[in-house]
Amino acid sequence: MKTILTALVATTALTGAAFAESHTDTITVGITQNNVGVDSYQTTYEQAFIEAAEGMDNVEAVVLDAGGDVARQIAQMQDLIQQQVDVIVIWPTNGQAVVPAVRAASQANIPVVVTNSNIAEEGFDFIASFSGPNNVQQGASSAELMCEALADDGQDPSEATGQIVQISGQPGYTTAIERQEGFEDRLAEACPGVEILETQPGDWNREKSQRVMENFLVKYDQIDGVYSGDDNMGVGALNAAKAADRVGEMALIGATNFAVGYEAMAAGEYYGSIYQSPVDDAQNALKTAIAVVNGEEVPFLNYFETPKITRDNMDEFSKPVF
Repeated sequence: MKTILTALVATTALTGAAFAESHTDTITVGITQNNVGVDSYQTTYEQAFIEAAEGMDNVEAVVLDAGGDVARQIAQMQDLIQQQVDVIVIWPTNGQAVVPAVRAASQANIPVVVTNSNIAEEGFDFIASFSGPNNVQQGASSAELMCEALADDGQDPSEATGQIVQISGQPGYTTAIERQEGFEDRLAEACPGVEILETQPGDWNREKSQRVMENFLVKYDQIDGVYSGDDNMGVGALNAAKAADRVGEMALIGATNFAVGYEAMAAGEYYGSIYQSPVDDAQNALKTAIAVVNGEEVPFLNYFETPKITRDNMDEFSKPVF
């Protein structure tokens, strides 16, 4: 297997029915990622994708990174289309903005698998499958954890009350939108007595999230809980709470359990999160892409499992490597 790492990036779409007859014995998979350097989840995902591809004799991988730049991702997608790769895996920088590029791939008869964070619904006709977590369900599960955390001893979680703040992911990014939507909708159902005081984006960045939380702590005298769209941001919030000596007064909930979140959970500083493996994420995306090229039927929404994790059950899960 040959892996090509380059500074370019791309995306594409269409199912692989008639296409399955046209590829050669070697399958060339082009993957365009969102922003490998922004956090350890994406770094681990890339490594796992490369390792999985290297384990297949008939797969050549062109591994690209958009660096969080939509224009760069669109340009790189055009490059992959020109290379006539057999299938494109795209981790969108912006689910709405990449739809025209996905449509262009579809028109070039190159199937596209969207990974990790889905594109906007109007692009669904141009993709073969989405491979990744159910982000709406992750947000909903995090809301249930928040209800549990804010309930008094012996109290039904549905009767929990409190005031919380939310640190969301990158604006316009489908994962951020879906996790926020899932969290807010389920929170209103599961424990309507819990109020969201304010939501601000942390852009998946720990340092920015720490600054956001510092502002929350200045603005609000009472904060009973913090929901962050991933543990990288959640630990930024935790660091701010530590610096202000206010950790004990609030429950911190995240999604996508990072190693730092796992450690904070073990220390009793972080209530819970959602366990999501970047290795499973990457492997599932590659398997889905290969199946599409081979003309196999795959689910349109090909989710992998992401269970709740708290201090009570964390021994059942391996510490994340990212």
